[in-house]
Amino acid sequence: MGNGAVMTFTLYHHGSSVCAAKVRFAMAVKGMDWDGVYIDILAGEQFEPSYLKINPKAVVPTLVHNDTVIPDSTVIVEYLDHIAPETSVHPTDPWQRAQVRYWTKAVDEDLHPACGAMTFLCSHRHTVLRNLGKEGAEEFLASTPEFSVTSDWKSFKDSIVRYGFEAPGALEKVKLYDRYLAKMDIALEGKDWLVSNTFSVADIALTPYVNRLAMMSMRGLWEGGRLPNLYRWFQAIEAHPHFKSCFIDWVPDALTKDLRENGLKSWPEVAAILEIKT
Repeated sequence: MGNGAVMTFTLYHHGSSVCAAKVRFAMAVKGMDWDGVYIDILAGEQFEPSYLKINPKAVVPTLVHNDTVIPDSTVIVEYLDHIAPETSVHPTDPWQRAQVRYWTKAVDEDLHPACGAMTFLCSHRHTVLRNLGKEGAEEFLASTPEFSVTSDWKSFKDSIVRYGFEAPGALEKVKLYDRYLAKMDIALEGKDWLVSNTFSVADIALTPYVNRLAMMSMRGLWEGGRLPNLYRWFQAIEAHPHFKSCFIDWVPDALTKDLRENGLKSWPEVAAILEIKT
């Protein structure tokens, strides 16, 4: 790897960040060690001037390779495969690589914004309001850059925290999330993995978004025969040797509890939106 050169990696990350979890998973699969700097995004540490210098969007993860700064999880994983192609998580076949890119593109364009909305709708807004108080929450919302997760994330997050499921566009994000779960279920028909029946970055990229729902007590979205292929896939993912260390162990116990209990309280509303019998 790297023609014998010593490579050092520092990952700025957070336990519940789906994007940070994707990078942790990819690096574990590739066998790459890293040092971590934990950024508490629910306490607003991502808005500190020192962090904004390396990530103006005020999001995690950010990877520092030696002296090179690489933000954005999808770009980070592609970068890592370029510098360590011998352990690439991208297929070498051009057609298969294109299919993988369709999934990672969908994550970046649709699923990640939907996940941000769903997470704040069902859990994070309660955590932020409880931990920071009204004035602290106002400062937290005001600190979000104008251009962050999406070009409208600042205003949309503000609306979600204030109005919950009544926020304009909130229900559409829930439905969009569910449509991608259904799309995964179709793609997994008769296969173990999303692309050409081979574990790849497509599976790595989608894992955090299914796991987020599992952590929010929303397995009912695929269990009970609703999405049987996705159910089978996620069982295999949870059995992966790097799953627990990359996705579960980094989430603080208190946040794990918040996600589980807040999600459980929100589940009836989500189920009603999607017309799932509970």
